[in-house]
Amino acid sequence: MAGFAIIAAAYLIVRPAADIDCTPLEVSSSIEKDVLLGELAERYNKSDRRFGGRCAVVTVHGLSSGAATDALAGEWAVKQPGRPRPQVWLPTSTLWTGQLKLRDEAAGRPAQTPGRYPSIANSPLVIAMPQPKGELLQQQGPLGWGEMLGSSGRSGWATFGRPEWGRFTFGKVNPNLSTSGLAATIASYYAAINRASDLTESDLANPAVTQFVRRIEANVSHYSDDIVDLLKDRAEADLSGTAAPTDMSAVVTQEELVYQYNQGELSPTRGEKPRVPLVALYPKEGTFNLDHPYVVLPSASPEQRDAAADFLAFLQEPPQQESFSRLGFRDHKQNASRPLIASVGGRGAQDLTYFDPPDPTVVKAILTGWGTLRKKANILVAVDTSGSMNAKIGDRTRFQVATRAAAKGFGLLNSEDQVALWSFSSETKQRPKSPYSEEVRLSAFDQKALTNKINNLHVEGGTALYATVRAAHRHMLDHYDQSRINAVVVLTDGKNEYNKDSNLARLLQDVALDPERPIKIFCVAFDEQSDFGTLDRIAKAAAGKAFDARDPAKIDDAFVKLVSSF
Repeated sequence: MAGFAIIAAAYLIVRPAADIDCTPLEVSSSIEKDVLLGELAERYNKSDRRFGGRCAVVTVHGLSSGAATDALAGEWAVKQPGRPRPQVWLPTSTLWTGQLKLRDEAAGRPAQTPGRYPSIANSPLVIAMPQPKGELLQQQGPLGWGEMLGSSGRSGWATFGRPEWGRFTFGKVNPNLSTSGLAATIASYYAAINRASDLTESDLANPAVTQFVRRIEANVSHYSDDIVDLLKDRAEADLSGTAAPTDMSAVVTQEELVYQYNQGELSPTRGEKPRVPLVALYPKEGTFNLDHPYVVLPSASPEQRDAAADFLAFLQEPPQQESFSRLGFRDHKQNASRPLIASVGGRGAQDLTYFDPPDPTVVKAILTGWGTLRKKANILVAVDTSGSMNAKIGDRTRFQVATRAAAKGFGLLNSEDQVALWSFSSETKQRPKSPYSEEVRLSAFDQKALTNKINNLHVEGGTALYATVRAAHRHMLDHYDQSRINAVVVLTDGKNEYNKDSNLARLLQDVALDPERPIKIFCVAFDEQSDFGTLDRIAKAAAGKAFDARDPAKIDDAFVKLVSSF
């Protein structure tokens, strides 16, 4: 017994010192699984695993696949100064490893991601619909991407015998920001050529293929910057009891997010299941699989490569795979659990056709051409020109910070979009009869003219927020275009200060979404004094979104996300 006590004491004393010599391994994970990977890394670190007589300490940080691709293709320390450079990268899909390979080749350096990689989990892309609508389509028999997302057109649900359900539109994430958005765009091309592999650039140039993809994009309600946020908003509306109407009949998303939605993981109160669950539909031509590859980067030392191989083996073992399953993922061999299939109501989910990832050059061409195929927009931009905009942020005024970020963000719009510009404050000497005025009429987007006009706006007065939002909404209804995304964008640093119109309840009623003529409202709050809670209520009433840029460091990112909604 004394001997065992000595051994135990020696272990407790020596083991911490030994851990100091463990091989450090930094992992960058896509954000839909980074929390889980962090928990599994902690489990690994406590497991007393050894490989070749050595141990490893794994650390995980979360970063979107697109942002990680950008950082790995450039100077990581410059692009991501707060995060250590990884030795292992876990993007959502090999679509991103292909794009990184292209960028390395263009820069004349050795490819960091030259091959194919093992998966740690999988999730097919699905079309998710509220249960009544999803089950109705399931009863129609096998349907394709075009039949579900494109062919109904303006006839809407009358095509399926339910005219009272109105128009058919769907939510999709901008493919420049999101893996699911990119995969959905690629899937529509594969459906157009009726093949599951060998998509080529000549296919992209085929007029019939272009028409097919354009028909699908024409039914987009609006683009989103974040699929999880979109589903969280839907869950909140479902559970509120006084939910604002929505014009979105479907959402194109990953299967595991449908599972998480139905399990209440995306609800405002975690675990509270929605009243109306979503059903996952699998198009007959096939779908895209998000394969969550495990990429060991060339920057890893020999010891780190050994550690990475051991961590991969650990992640593919049954206990860790069960952790992925509990979040709705399929395992690393693409097998789905029974609880997953039961939750998402996925008929035919066990025998899927998967599209092959196209050559990276084809993916790049799809992203380049998407701007011409996406649904165009009518946007009224209302800029707050109240006196508080003269307050300083560093060596610039709030107005200068906001307009610089706006000019940068709006530069991402398409020349075929139509944009109007209003300024608003309260009545001033320059604007004595109205708290708002039209600076640029609704017309083809001209970035230079819009930027010059914004920069020359006069700052004075109070904030007539409610009156301006109501009038802008009415103006867009009067200029409604069924073929476009119709929206109002409000940029403000404050809260309503206009006594002539201070009834928020009435405003929310006036701008509530009409599913037949939807006018979305998007708000950007860019100062600590901004009434973000009220802006969020206004945006949600119109099925739009409020962006929180009260931290000046986040304002550029907020405008990029805002413009990605169009």
